[in-house]
Amino acid sequence: MIASIQKINTAIQHLLYPHFCSGCGVDFISTKEFLCAKCCSSLPVTQFSHIPFNPIEKIFIGRVPVHAAGSIYYFTKSSLLQHLLVQLKYNNNKEAGFFLGRQLGILLKATDRFNSIDCIVPLPLHPKKQYQRGYNQVDLIGDGMAAVWPKKLLKEAVSRKIYTKTQTQESRISRWENMEGAFEVREPNSLRDKHVLLIDDVITTGASLEACGTAILAVPGTRLSIATVAYTI
Repeated sequence: MIASIQKINTAIQHLLYPHFCSGCGVDFISTKEFLCAKCCSSLPVTQFSHIPFNPIEKIFIGRVPVHAAGSIYYFTKSSLLQHLLVQLKYNNNKEAGFFLGRQLGILLKATDRFNSIDCIVPLPLHPKKQYQRGYNQVDLIGDGMAAVWPKKLLKEAVSRKIYTKTQTQESRISRWENMEGAFEVREPNSLRDKHVLLIDDVITTGASLEACGTAILAVPGTRLSIATVAYTI
């Protein structure tokens, strides 16, 4: 009897306040879910974060010493993942960041190679860009990770000193040049002797992550790992 009443109440709530999948728009998902099962299964998982010398780690060879690195999804144009990242980055869809962060946190938590992580540092935005956007989308990814993985989230440990415009159309060399000296550690004591996981939404050339990682590694005793939601192929 009680179960039947609960089902009726749930149906009424769903009718009055429908909850839609952020991917395909279907309305038969739980209010606790962000994507339906079909959309979740369509996201292109890389499956290489547990493998040494994977494509992400190879990006940084000879550039900055990285203990471990990985991405959870492949990024392709006109895909569901691109839709979610655009919603997160430009359309104030903070729930998308939390969902993607949870997925990344669940993956890394299950991977032995990241067990020694002490803290998570989101790649910072320049204050001007963060003011314009209203938030740092990578902070939201960090929030999702911290919700499923008990690691300290340090959003203020590193800052971005140099303002750069969107670098989508820049060459690899230009990106590296633009990022030189762009970051500084504001709270070195919080990173000293720590294994730091630097996170971002998408990795292409890795120029921003390299510059930020270099600043972090200048703090005595630090080790660096890197993780992103998406890897551009």
